[in-house]
Amino acid sequence: MTNRVDTLIVGAGITGLSLAHALHKEAKTGDPLKILVAESQGRVGGNITTSTGHGFLWEEGPNSFSPTPELMKLAVDVGLKQELIFADRQLPRFVYWQNKLQPVPMTPGAIIQSGLLSFPGKLRALFGALGFVAPAMGATLSQQGEEETVSQFFRRHLGTEVMQRLVEPFVSGVYAGDPQQLSAAAAFGRVTKMADAGGGLVAGALLSARKRPKKMPPDPNIPQTKPGELGSFKGGLKALPEAIAASLGDRLKLNWHLTGLQRTEHKTYIAQFSTPDGPQQVETRTVVLTTPAYVAADLLQSLQPEVSSILQAFTYPTVACVVLAYPVSDVKGKLVGFGNLIPRGQGIRTLGTIWTSSLFASRAPAGWQTLTSYIGGATDSGIGNLDPEEIVAEVHRDLSRILLKPNVPQPKVLAVKLWKQAIPQYNLGHLDRLQQIDRGLKSLPGMYLCSNYVGGVALGDCVRLGLERAIEVSKYLQETS
Repeated sequence: MTNRVDTLIVGAGITGLSLAHALHKEAKTGDPLKILVAESQGRVGGNITTSTGHGFLWEEGPNSFSPTPELMKLAVDVGLKQELIFADRQLPRFVYWQNKLQPVPMTPGAIIQSGLLSFPGKLRALFGALGFVAPAMGATLSQQGEEETVSQFFRRHLGTEVMQRLVEPFVSGVYAGDPQQLSAAAAFGRVTKMADAGGGLVAGALLSARKRPKKMPPDPNIPQTKPGELGSFKGGLKALPEAIAASLGDRLKLNWHLTGLQRTEHKTYIAQFSTPDGPQQVETRTVVLTTPAYVAADLLQSLQPEVSSILQAFTYPTVACVVLAYPVSDVKGKLVGFGNLIPRGQGIRTLGTIWTSSLFASRAPAGWQTLTSYIGGATDSGIGNLDPEEIVAEVHRDLSRILLKPNVPQPKVLAVKLWKQAIPQYNLGHLDRLQQIDRGLKSLPGMYLCSNYVGGVALGDCVRLGLERAIEVSKYLQETS
């Protein structure tokens, strides 16, 4: 028996679920669209992994979100308005530099007073921001037909100190990436566009602000947030995918593993699935692959070998998420802040640590401090060769140098989650690869790719991309009906 639908969404991570929610919502108000979401795992959420135990609540993937308009509206739409929680945006962020936690300067005044940058480093950043770029590098590499890495771009504009002490740890925290490999235009598109506007980053920022369309009046039903806030839900991030899944009902299938895709002479697609109830076949007018690039590559091998080959070029480094709990008495002073990042070259292997129980209340029993650390990434591929006990030992050793009192006992280990292929890297050539993929998919009308290697790795980016793809899919279905 063949199931017939209008749209098949492969993958029930936050991107696929956002897309499915948008199409399902449209079906309630207009012509009914038959959608099916197929997830190979036995749960929804993809990398979102919330766990609880012994009075603790922690995340083993993404830890929070920036409250973008699309994400906030989605949360309200699925009934989570009262579950939203936000960290105090005044909490400082820290960088561990030269054996000391240094607050990240968030305002011009803080930059002047900061001990993170030297006086020459501050002057270099100021003049660079105002457009005084070193004459020897006055013409951008992009104008010469070449592409800049993140390291090249920020060294040229703001100097080596800003690159090493601010940008590099930020790159580690967001991408677990290598700034000497990441594409500046792909990973920091908004900043590079400011530079391209001319007159320096400050002038570019002002010009960009003037060109932005006027904001619509705020929706009174959506909680208003302020820049710098980070959000979650009382029950952790998994609340969002689970709420969307509940609204989809039997349109969502778990433990459905896609084994093959074929294009028919009727310009539809046949998808073959291995399921708990045996083989299943789905005929669909459109397919949206929200899987990682390497999974999409396998699925498209027979349909579009060129696109498949390009997808294979995306890299995903290994990252371990290590969640440890310590008695408050083991910690140096009271931890007040979001957490700390560590630039490379400081003798610390861990990329950064989120002070979880300082960020969101009620996530640890009284008298305990939860610390979520990330280790590995593009500059430390060897982390995947260690067993969990060895990984914990590395993180505990690093925390002992930065946050803990001398000779503290071993921590309570809440989780060691090794993500073998964690975050897609927006390396040099990334934007060109996406353009090649778009051209290649023109031979497969109704086939779409929608994942975090396309439009940003943050949760808000994933939600936005899902909503944008929903509009494209809906338009295609209307034009071909």
